[in-house]
Amino acid sequence: METTGCRSDAEPGDALASRGWVVLPRFFDPGLVAALRDEVHRAGLVGMRRAGIGRGRQRRVLDAVRGDWIRWLDGSTAAQREFLERLEDLRIRINRALMLGLFEVEAHFALYPPGTGYECHLDAFQQDNPRRLSAVLYLNRHWRRSQGGTLAIHDARGQIVEHILPEAGTMVLFLSQTVPHAVLPTRRWRASIAAWFRVRDIGDGPGTR
Repeated sequence: METTGCRSDAEPGDALASRGWVVLPRFFDPGLVAALRDEVHRAGLVGMRRAGIGRGRQRRVLDAVRGDWIRWLDGSTAAQREFLERLEDLRIRINRALMLGLFEVEAHFALYPPGTGYECHLDAFQQDNPRRLSAVLYLNRHWRRSQGGTLAIHDARGQIVEHILPEAGTMVLFLSQTVPHAVLPTRRWRASIAAWFRVRDIGDGPGTR
């Protein structure tokens, strides 16, 4: 199945509870999407760093596994602040619907050069993983199927059950620990923002991040 940005669900929590992911076309104002797109393309690879897999001493940059370049959002621009505020509103809505205990959100720009992708994976570290809900906002105008770069949602057996075009304004939400997914190789520059809603770490206390 392929999603082209024409389907929407009335309440994100309903689909998340039933199947683990939801596609939200035109979820953000086109002006905000354009501002975020301009920001990441102005920065280019000079303002970004290669993404890796793992964390801490286990972090590795493996071209065959993951090919994107990233830059974390820090709220330093008006567009970033507005986007993060919308995510905060969404966090509250999802908590009310599903009681996931989502505490905070982190997000980064992701820019995939032509010929790169990201192999099938879960958005969860093997240990001490506070991520519960993943979100991806796509920033690319006029995306065509022939250009590749779809988000491929897999089932527990490893079979692809949905292809999602990375079209500007579309947002995808999925459960971080249970929904395997991949970015198929892209044939053009592919821009997005990846975000993770996290629960409070055991070591977190008042005033900690």
